Amino acid sequence: MKKWQCIVCGFVYDEAEGLPDEGIEPGTRWEDIPDDWTCPDCGAPKDDFEMMEVE
Repeated sequence: MKKWQCIVCGFVYDEAEGLPDEGIEPGTRWEDIPDDWTCPDCGAPKDDFEMMEVE
């Protein structure tokens, strides 16, 4: 599982946790999130997220 961070506001999407409040189940991979999804904190498009290094 990977984590993706919004480069605009710093919000982190964790594939292992998903976003149940947004209807995204835990374990949902980044590539399976709809392309029109936007950051829940700032509204930035999916293209404004970058994969984070996971230790």
